[in-house]
Amino acid sequence: MSMEKRENYNYFLSIPTRWIDNDLYQHVNNVHFYAFFDTVIGHYLTQVGQMDYQNDSIVAFAIENMCQYKRPLRFPDIIEAGLRITKIGNTSVRYEIGLFTEGFEEPAALGYFVHVFVDRNNENKSAPIPAKIRSALEQIYQINS
Repeated sequence: MSMEKRENYNYFLSIPTRWIDNDLYQHVNNVHFYAFFDTVIGHYLTQVGQMDYQNDSIVAFAIENMCQYKRPLRFPDIIEAGLRITKIGNTSVRYEIGLFTEGFEEPAALGYFVHVFVDRNNENKSAPIPAKIRSALEQIYQINS
């Protein structure tokens, strides 16, 4: 994930920072970066993949994530969260995220997030990715990212 630029991402979501996101150091606290990752992924899954978190029997659980901080974010920055898929398995997917702000081609942060799909009606055992979601994931899949 080195030398990343906006053009390396296929899907973007604008996320405004909030006053409360800033910490004593006057920048967005690190804990919020994972919320930004989760927001862009959740938005993509519900809007493009048509996932219904309340009613679908197959849902996605986070099993691994990572964030690499490149430069501070501050309120009132508008985050442009870039998303791509770098691995799609039978029951899991790896997302890569870049957090950008206006005027910068390089990200403020880079990260990844791994979901495993589970059947919540069967003791949360892993389950194949549903077709409608797999189709959405394939739309932003990148080989050799």
